Amino acid sequence: MISRCEDRNACQLPLRSYGEIMSASDHQHDRPLLALLIRLLGIAGFASMAALIKLASQRGIHLAEIIFWRQFVTVPILFLWAMMSGGIAQLGTQRPRAHFVRGLYGIAGMLCNFGAVILLPLAEAQTINFSAPIFAVLLSIVLLKESVGFWRWGAVGAGFLGIVIIAQPGGGHIPLTGALVALGGAFMIALISIQIRDLSRTDKPVVIVFWFAVTSVVLFIPFQPFVMQHHSWENWLLLLAIGLTGTWGQLLVTVALRYGKVSSVIVMDYSSIIWATLFGWLLFSALPPATTWLGAPLIVVAGLTIAWRERVVAHRRFSDLRGTAGT
Repeated sequence: MISRCEDRNACQLPLRSYGEIMSASDHQHDRPLLALLIRLLGIAGFASMAALIKLASQRGIHLAEIIFWRQFVTVPILFLWAMMSGGIAQLGTQRPRAHFVRGLYGIAGMLCNFGAVILLPLAEAQTINFSAPIFAVLLSIVLLKESVGFWRWGAVGAGFLGIVIIAQPGGGHIPLTGALVALGGAFMIALISIQIRDLSRTDKPVVIVFWFAVTSVVLFIPFQPFVMQHHSWENWLLLLAIGLTGTWGQLLVTVALRYGKVSSVIVMDYSSIIWATLFGWLLFSALPPATTWLGAPLIVVAGLTIAWRERVVAHRRFSDLRGTAGT
């Protein structure tokens, strides 16, 4: 869904890009079934946010205002949480510059992902968003100089074939601009995952989420006099609901990783296509055409294959390190 990126941003990414964010000491807290349930509820939160964003856009609310209120609601929630769980000092960071850069990338991701939801039917926007692991593989080659074998190259090829089937460049049922915006959002999710991986070496997930929200609010305040409107109480409730469901999803997908490995819980991310189809039908009278049902499985299988191979590679590396340590 969309702001996976925000900090769901990495929830569909390969283990090498996101799984290492979690400390190895967290394995003692593994509760796989609980992790799956929490992740499922988190994905439902993001799916609800996507539907609400589309409704808000149709009611004439500007994208810049939607993003502002989406992030603004997060700040007091996390601030109050910190006060009740040990003090606001735990939201501090020694890396403000890194958080600012993460904020800039995150804003670009939200513009693309929220824009895709507005421009495309929900199911198609969600499905193209599943291509984030494909871009993560490509970025791992370029930025991390990682070698990629047959399985992951095959998954990349299958995933892009699925995207072509859905988008049908030049003659599809969805606008090409919308498809490109959605692909841009998926790319930003993959890129942001590398930043999150780096930030997580020193800062907790809640700190990363908090400073991303603060950065977004500060940078979007100057635009509000030009885009903010006089709203009815229904529109205010809609904006509040976007912020609450987004924060709900963001926190739950993060909490899920405290109880289960990303390679295990990632399967729940694909439940969002069910939510997107359901909301699309109930709220917008739109059902995906046959091409979407043909292309979506290719993208989903590509993402799951990449996650599986990342888990295999990570296990081999761990085994090699143990073997080296034992010699």
